[in-house]
Amino acid sequence: MCGIVGYVGREQAAPVILEGLAKLEYRGYDSAGMAVRDEGGRVRVVKAKGRLNILAEKTNDGAALRGTVGIGHTRWATHGEPSEINAHPHMSSGSPGHGGAEDSNVVGVHNGIIENYQELREKLIRHDYGFYSQTDTEVAVKLVDYYYNKYGIGPIDAIAKTMVRVRGSYALAMMFKEHPDEIWVARKDSPMVIGVTDDATLVASDVPAILKYTRSVYYIGNQEMACLKAGEVHFYNLDGDEIEKEAVQIEWDAESAEKGGYEHFMMKEIHEQPKAVQDTLNSLIKDGKIDLSDAGMDEEYIKGIRRIYIVACGSAWHVGMAAQYVLEDLSHIPVRVELASEFRYRKPILDERDLVIIISQSGETADSLAALREAKELGALTLGIVNVVGSSIAREADHVLYTLAGPEIAVATTKAYSTQLIVCYAIAVQFGKTLGLIDEEKYKAFISELMTIPDKIQKILNDKERLQWFAAKYANARDVFFVGRGIDYAASLEGSLKMKEISYIHSEAYAAGELKHGTISLIEDGILVIGVLTQSGLFEKTVSNMVECKARGAYLMGLTTYGHYEIEDTADFAVYVPKIEEHFAASLAVIPLQLLGYYISVAKGLDVDKPRNLAKSVTVE
Repeated sequence: MCGIVGYVGREQAAPVILEGLAKLEYRGYDSAGMAVRDEGGRVRVVKAKGRLNILAEKTNDGAALRGTVGIGHTRWATHGEPSEINAHPHMSSGSPGHGGAEDSNVVGVHNGIIENYQELREKLIRHDYGFYSQTDTEVAVKLVDYYYNKYGIGPIDAIAKTMVRVRGSYALAMMFKEHPDEIWVARKDSPMVIGVTDDATLVASDVPAILKYTRSVYYIGNQEMACLKAGEVHFYNLDGDEIEKEAVQIEWDAESAEKGGYEHFMMKEIHEQPKAVQDTLNSLIKDGKIDLSDAGMDEEYIKGIRRIYIVACGSAWHVGMAAQYVLEDLSHIPVRVELASEFRYRKPILDERDLVIIISQSGETADSLAALREAKELGALTLGIVNVVGSSIAREADHVLYTLAGPEIAVATTKAYSTQLIVCYAIAVQFGKTLGLIDEEKYKAFISELMTIPDKIQKILNDKERLQWFAAKYANARDVFFVGRGIDYAASLEGSLKMKEISYIHSEAYAAGELKHGTISLIEDGILVIGVLTQSGLFEKTVSNMVECKARGAYLMGLTTYGHYEIEDTADFAVYVPKIEEHFAASLAVIPLQLLGYYISVAKGLDVDKPRNLAKSVTVE
C-alpha cells in the first residue's frame, strides 16, 4: 500500500517525482504530496486530497516547486482519514498551512504500519512534541528527530535507533535539514527499490516508477538503511556498518508499464496473458520436459515431500484452490490451501517433510511474507511463486519459481493469476511424473496440452464482443452468484472477486452443491447466476443446481467448453471456451470472467484500474 518516490540529482525533482508517483498510483490514491528542497536549502511541502492530478494542478505539474532533491507519496489511508493534513510528507515541526517545513529538521514519507505508534506518540508528547495529524507516519518522523537531537548524532544512528524502537512494517524516505543533498531511506517488510544513474539516484516502492531512468536497481534488505546522493548510494545495516550490494537488471522495459493504446491497464493486461503464459511456460519447459532445477526441486527433493500447504491471499489464494485439485490428483500428495492472514494464527503443525508454497505477485504481501517466516521457523521446506525478482519472498524462501508476467499495474490481477496457475500446473505434472504416477506418454500429453494454453486464451480474446453486450445488459445487477464444482468452483471464486472488486456489485461464489444448504434462499427474480461447467464428470450435477436456481427466478449464464451445447437448454446465455485437458481448464474459464467484470465496470462508468478502497500490493496486515 502507498507509493513512495524520491529523487536526488541534477534535474528538477518535482516533475520526476510526479511522473514516478503516476506509475505507482495503483498502490494508493486517497491523497498525495511532495517535499522539495530548493538551492537555498529550504523545503517546501505541498499536499492534496484525492487523486494525483490534483497535486499536479496545485504545483503546475511540478514547475512551482524548484529544487533537485525531493520525496513524494501517494497514499492508501490506514491511520487517519484521507485528507490534506493526513497526507504525506510529514515533518518534525510545524504543521501544513502553518509553516514549519522550512525549519523542520526531518521531513519524511512512509509506506507501512507502525503498530506501536500510540505508545511512541505518548512518549514524544512527554518530550514536548505536538502532533497535527492522525497518522503513524508523523510519529515515525518525529521519533527520528527526537533521537537526532537528543544524542547529537547523524541520520544513520537516529534512524537505526528508531528502527529498533518501532514495531511494524515500514519503508521510510527522509530528508534532513543539515544534510541538504541527501535522502535517507530505511526498510522493514515494505518494498523499496533504488536506481542509480551517472548523475542521479532514485528510490521508489516499485520498479515502474524509475524504469525510465535505469534498469539497474538495488533492493534494500530488511532492516537496512541507505543514503542517496546524486549518482551514488551507500547501504548500512542496523549497526551502522556499510554493506555491499549487487545491482539487479530488470528485464522488462518502461513501455511494458504503459497502456499501449488500451483504454485501461486491466484490458491491456488481459490481452497480455497469452504472451505472459507463453513466457512462463518457456521458462519451465526445456527440451520437451518440465525443468524445476532452477528452484532446486530435484527427484530426491520431490520424493521427500509428505504434505503440501499452499499459502496466499486474494487471487493468489484462488490459484491455490485450483492448484489443490490438480496437485492432489496428479501427485497423490495431500494439499491444504491456507489464507495467509489466518495461517500463522492457527499455530500450524509443520516439519521438514512439509512443503509450504507461498504465492504472491509482488513478493511483498505482508501476510504471505509472515506465513513464509513462520513456516521456515517451524522447519518446513518453502517455495515462493512470485513475479518480482529480488522481492522479499523471493529472497527469503528456500526456493523460488518466477512467473514471467511483467509489470501488472491494474489493481485487479489478471496475467499474474494466469501465470501463477501455469507454475502450479508444471509442479503438479512434474511431481506426478517423479513419483511414478504419470507415465512417459501421459507426461508428454500433459506438456503438449500446457503448450496450447496461450493460443486458446487468444482465441477467447478474439471473440469477446458477445460478453461486452451481455455485460451492458447486466451492469445494473444488484447481486451475482457464481457456482461450480471442483476446479470450476475455484474458477468461480476468482470470477466473483473480479466482479465485486471493480464493479462494486455484490457477488459470491459457491460450491454448487452447497446452494441448497442455505444460500438458495437468496435467489429471487432476475438475480444473475453464473455456472462454470468445464469438468465433464460434474457437468450434469452443476446443471441440476442451476435449474434449481432458474425455478426460483434466476437468470442463468453458463460457461462451458465447446461441444457442451446442451447448456443452451438450461442457460439463458452461454459462453464457450476451447476444449483442453480438464486439469488445466481454469486457465481458460477465468478469461471470460475477467472480461465480464471489466465490461460491467466500464458500462457503469467506474475507474477500472483503481477501484475504491483498494491498492495493488497489500504490504500491511
